[in-house]
Amino acid sequence: MAIRVEHELHARRLSRNVGVGLTLVGFAALVFAVSVVKISTTGPVQGFDHTIRPELAGADE
Repeated sequence: MAIRVEHELHARRLSRNVGVGLTLVGFAALVFAVSVVKISTTGPVQGFDHTIRPELAGADE
């Protein structure tokens, strides 16, 4: 049976890795939430298809 002693360095490294992982998950959740809010509050979006559309042209024409 092998003797396996965990050094205190491993515990510190594990806690740091968990902290970095939780920070990364939190940042991804924040980016996802901001994206959902921006997409849901945007009105109808029309793409640029190189044609003149009267609804986008100014009233002076």
